[in-house]
Amino acid sequence: MGRSLLTLLVITGLAGTINDTAPTKKERKSAVNLMKDTKAEVIKSVKGLSEAQLNFRTAPDKWSVKECMYHIAISEKNLWGMMEGAMKAPANPEKRSEIKTTDEQLIKMMEDRSFKVKTMEPFEPKNTPYKSLDEAVEAFKTMRNDHIKYMRSTTEDMRNHVVQMPFGSLDCYQLCLMMASHSNRHMQQINEVKADPNFPKQ
Repeated sequence: MGRSLLTLLVITGLAGTINDTAPTKKERKSAVNLMKDTKAEVIKSVKGLSEAQLNFRTAPDKWSVKECMYHIAISEKNLWGMMEGAMKAPANPEKRSEIKTTDEQLIKMMEDRSFKVKTMEPFEPKNTPYKSLDEAVEAFKTMRNDHIKYMRSTTEDMRNHVVQMPFGSLDCYQLCLMMASHSNRHMQQINEVKADPNFPKQ
């Protein structure tokens, strides 16, 4: 009787499926914690800085603190838009074999500042719509809060929607981890600018 009931539950979908690829409770919690922690770190890194400090460059070809913040905010928008677009497209589980990076490896790679990558044109600070640091910070906070809410409750099949990135394939759950760890990467860059001996005192 118990076995028959279990069979019925599986057939009707009430018990879920063995191949369910929605994020697990543990995965959601892990992603949410990463999103929350990196959000707090970014906001803390730019708090209370003067215009001279925000616009200081360590070299003519390097980004200022303000430009780093513009990049963080536009990346949050663009990467999330990429994820949403992929989730609206048909699932492509046949491409899962192309994913060569674990969640942990992805986060480590994104947060490793010794691994240099030139950003794409739409992600350049000069191509963002922000007119001030406050505008970029508020946009980032609003978007990140929305993304945290989504991750807390989603039951969507994120693992079976695979996206091709310049450095390889990721599933949509990993794309969210990339977005969060990317903001950590550039928070580190902001702190590097602030640690420069010529950084303005005020």
